[in-house]
Amino acid sequence: MTAPREDPGEVRSTCPYCGVGCGVLLRMTGENGIAVRGDPDHPANFGRLCSKGSALGETVGLDGRLLTARVNGTPAGWGETLQLVADRFRQTISDHGPDSVAFYVSGQMLTEDYYVANKLMKGFIGSANIDTNSRLCMASTVAGHKRAFGTDTVPGTYEDLDEADLIVLVGSNLAWCHPVLHQRVLAAKAARGTRIVVVDPRRTATCDGADLHLPLRIGSDVALFNRLLAAICEGGAIDREYTRNVEGFEAAVASARAAQIAPTGLSERLVQRFCALWLRHEKVVTVFSQGVNQSSAGTDKVNAILNCHIATGRIGRPGMGPLSVTGQPNAMGGREVGGLANTLACHLDLGNAEHRAAVRAFWDAPQMPDRPGLKAVDLFRAVSDGRIKALWVMHSNPAVTLPEADAVRDAIAACDFTVVSDITAETDTARLAHVLLPAAAWSEKSGSVTNSDRTISRQRAVRAAPGEARPDWWHMAEVGRRMGWPRAFDYSGPAEIFREHAALSGIAGGFGLDFDVSGLAELSNAEYEAMTPVRWPVAARRGGRFFAEGQSFHPGGRMHMIPVTWRAPAARHAPRFPFRLNTGRIRDQWHTMTRSGLSPRLSAHLAEPFAEIHPEDAARLGIARDTLVEVASPSGRAILRAQITDAVQPGTIFAPMHWTGETAPSGRIDALVAAATDPVSGQPESKAAVCAVAPFAAAFHAFAVSSAPLRPATAYWARARTAQGWRAELAGRAAPDDWESWARVLFDLEDAAAEMVVDSARGSARLAFHEGGRLCAALFAGPEPIGLQRDHLARLPGTEARHTLTGRCPADLPDPGATLCACFDVGVNTILTAIEREGLMSVEAIGAALSAGTNCGSCRPEIAALLTRAGIQRAAE
Repeated sequence: MTAPREDPGEVRSTCPYCGVGCGVLLRMTGENGIAVRGDPDHPANFGRLCSKGSALGETVGLDGRLLTARVNGTPAGWGETLQLVADRFRQTISDHGPDSVAFYVSGQMLTEDYYVANKLMKGFIGSANIDTNSRLCMASTVAGHKRAFGTDTVPGTYEDLDEADLIVLVGSNLAWCHPVLHQRVLAAKAARGTRIVVVDPRRTATCDGADLHLPLRIGSDVALFNRLLAAICEGGAIDREYTRNVEGFEAAVASARAAQIAPTGLSERLVQRFCALWLRHEKVVTVFSQGVNQSSAGTDKVNAILNCHIATGRIGRPGMGPLSVTGQPNAMGGREVGGLANTLACHLDLGNAEHRAAVRAFWDAPQMPDRPGLKAVDLFRAVSDGRIKALWVMHSNPAVTLPEADAVRDAIAACDFTVVSDITAETDTARLAHVLLPAAAWSEKSGSVTNSDRTISRQRAVRAAPGEARPDWWHMAEVGRRMGWPRAFDYSGPAEIFREHAALSGIAGGFGLDFDVSGLAELSNAEYEAMTPVRWPVAARRGGRFFAEGQSFHPGGRMHMIPVTWRAPAARHAPRFPFRLNTGRIRDQWHTMTRSGLSPRLSAHLAEPFAEIHPEDAARLGIARDTLVEVASPSGRAILRAQITDAVQPGTIFAPMHWTGETAPSGRIDALVAAATDPVSGQPESKAAVCAVAPFAAAFHAFAVSSAPLRPATAYWARARTAQGWRAELAGRAAPDDWESWARVLFDLEDAAAEMVVDSARGSARLAFHEGGRLCAALFAGPEPIGLQRDHLARLPGTEARHTLTGRCPADLPDPGATLCACFDVGVNTILTAIEREGLMSVEAIGAALSAGTNCGSCRPEIAALLTRAGIQRAAE
């Protein structure tokens, strides 16, 4: 079972970012450094890595790490801390019942961690109040799968992308959010002419390689896929043999035929082109992600897509089928162990008495809840109103990421007892905890994860955890033992937990369910350590693909089509809030940046929160490019940098969700998102809030660089890591009277030598501070956004910089400009210079000359835009 290694010093592991589940090879370099490269033998990526995976070695330092347990901010020993957690949870349960406590867990946890959390809460505490941040990511897919198939089964595989004739990407900016998969899609296009359709309200980087883009209105996917189902019927593409075993076929078709295309805002011609492509190609793969899931109609959107594949029998066979791509590395593993409040381990059903009894007997558990627990949004409402009095948050930052995030933050702050397990104390949520538990990080812990196509891979430690940090399963097992269940949680390591999980899956297989890895239940510790990637199921009774023959996991074995009808997003427009707010990810950052934000090159591409605004809206509102705007909703406010672009539709804006109170307090975008949820899945609608947009009335704007961290006290600030320290954008409603005194407080440089140019009449100031001949910090301020060579300035702290106050690179030094290719740290100016001097005329030529765009490829659309810009300039000359 051991895969060959060219270098015996490398350790095989799995990337901790998205659900693609790329294999990585790790090697220690020095005391704390790690070299990372893609694993050429891993079936998810075959050696490719995206910009985030390539920069993993820059994110594993000890800066900011939580190295010891803390109780009320004071370091404490493990024994007393764990006993306190056990005592407080036990006392709360005794006084108020098991539903007065809750766990909020994470797709960043390993399967073994997830399993212990689910066992402790559901089997021994006796409540189903355990939910996960994956509720915000793929709960609608889980619900849609269960309605159609009877279980949460992902039918598609990555190999289907290689064999498809048509790939439809729905609500998925695959080029930025799952770059390695996107490169696989583009490779299929190059090799076999695979056609690509993108269904997305925004024109994203993914559209660059597409044959057709359908810019539908936000939230209208059901109307589009109902129209497709009607066209399937009219075009004679129904698989009559397959649909004989389908329940709900006639009702779903009737609903589709009654549907109107008007809600999509698409032209009839464009919709007909899409339908014709779908009907013409039997091998169709529909890849869908958060644009589908994060909706108050998310489950219906999923079923509208599934209906089209079921009606045509295009499912479960090579090159065809629906494929949900998950946002987190172990969202799938969490689903497998029952990490959601409405599920049981191994896809067993919490509402099924036989399933509950089987799990309870297997665990020898004292009790088992017979109803679902609180899903994420409702869970934090229960924290707010006092129904939940003890809360344990693991590897998540709900004070930032939940909708109506300000209210969630206040609820956690007011909770009677809050425990947070994390690798750092410096998150919005960790700062609210009574108890902090230091957790082992990626590269320090061992276990397994499952990616988006059901492939189980190992994460392996390449170094010891620092300080007192311990794996999450150990935290929970120790608390479980102290709460009175020593035998149930007497684990020696992750291999033992995995074996137990695999054995329980055999019971699920005995009930005829899909998730069965009982073939791995007898692995020795050595075999577990050597385990290579394997796609489930792994059992003698079952293997291969699902649903090709039309058999489902519903009682009676019939597949279900679900009649669905379009309904508008839950949040309604009002005169005060005329815009629709769409939120999402950017290319080089991850979640709330506790890992990716440590990498200077990942932070260089887009260094502050922003709002994409259509030019018509910007002109009407008096918003100029690169100025600041204030965005307000019924639940919150944000200040963001304006990016004026026709990539968004008039009346809509897009803003990323990564910034926090640690990096840009006024950029916490989920504070603006209403806590509206899908009635079936409980997933919040994160892409269709309503808001207002207006220019931000700033008295001054500033840019700062510093060797040391800075935390300004201004209305707007956003900071990012650099190789030499930090950079920050600032703006305030009132300009300082004394720029030097203000800057010394900002940088905490009371005695440093200062050089400055201050023009009080114009309201501008430029200051540089030096100690020992080296630049410590610099500030550039003025009444308007300042044109500077920011990336050059960011490289100066700690150097013997001269002429800093010019804000520009000396004529004899090249200025690479803003980072465009994060994989190889190639700047915009470097590319433009190569285009001009070397006459480069294609993305491929630039890649050959500079390597830009040759790794994950997610910057290729931006390189193409530079080529277009250079061509226009040449034509104008």
